[in-house]
Amino acid sequence: MQVRVLGSAAGGGFPQWNCGCGNCRAVRAGDVNFRARTQDSVAVSADGHAWVLLNASPEIRAQIESFAPLHPRTARDTPIAALVLTNGDLDHTLGLFSLRESHPITVASTAAVRSGILEANVMVRTLQRFDGQLTWNALALGAPYAIAGMQIELFAVAGKRPVHLELVGDASPEDNVGVLATDGVGKRIAYVPGVASLDAASRAKIDGCDVVLFDGTFWSADELTKPGLMNKRAEDMAHWPIGGVDGSLAALAMLRGGRKIYTHINNTNPILREDSPERRAVEASGVEVAYDGLTIDV
Repeated sequence: MQVRVLGSAAGGGFPQWNCGCGNCRAVRAGDVNFRARTQDSVAVSADGHAWVLLNASPEIRAQIESFAPLHPRTARDTPIAALVLTNGDLDHTLGLFSLRESHPITVASTAAVRSGILEANVMVRTLQRFDGQLTWNALALGAPYAIAGMQIELFAVAGKRPVHLELVGDASPEDNVGVLATDGVGKRIAYVPGVASLDAASRAKIDGCDVVLFDGTFWSADELTKPGLMNKRAEDMAHWPIGGVDGSLAALAMLRGGRKIYTHINNTNPILREDSPERRAVEASGVEVAYDGLTIDV
């Protein structure tokens, strides 16, 4: 199995267009300790030919162009077999509308995410220009979905509905999920870009995986409130902070299996600075920090 990190930043990217925090100023100035990042998305493949995209970033066009295996091979073609969505967040769904050029696409998500996007968004009509342009498979939690030589399984993780869907329908365990992808020889990757906490069931899903790509949005709960950037703590936004005795870093370090990698990293997070104490703490625990273009052979 092959994994390509197409984008590794949280919503807004890095630098964020309206942010003048120290990290954003530094990356704009070309500080060698920082790398710019686009919004979070991952591509996985069992054979290097057919690919499944996990989430559809607003920068999806540039992300496709940055990775030759995703380029068309004939006059009208795509190696992208399907897109799988973990929730209805805009940074995970807006890229769908960049795939509107009259070509069939397949999307998979839970029924809750599907209904929130299809029934509440008139813009979806641009993906319905002809019969068969958009095929959307509603997946039940825990039910395997066979695509491109892999089995895809969605599992519930603690989270919250995006703001634009809070008044659309009722909250559901299907609103926010992690993804397990398993190839024909049993290699497994887990992708969990947004999570408020791990219960025993969700922890068991990712334990022992060959690769775990995990929510690294914030280092601390007060990362936005302390400098006055926002009045919401990490927990208010359903993200589990990395640091501290109860942080996700301590939990990830205890998982069995292979590589553990933080992705979906907010522009304010100190782990973006490659020589920071927080970055060193992450790496000392055996956990990596994703960057755009990271390629993993599983």
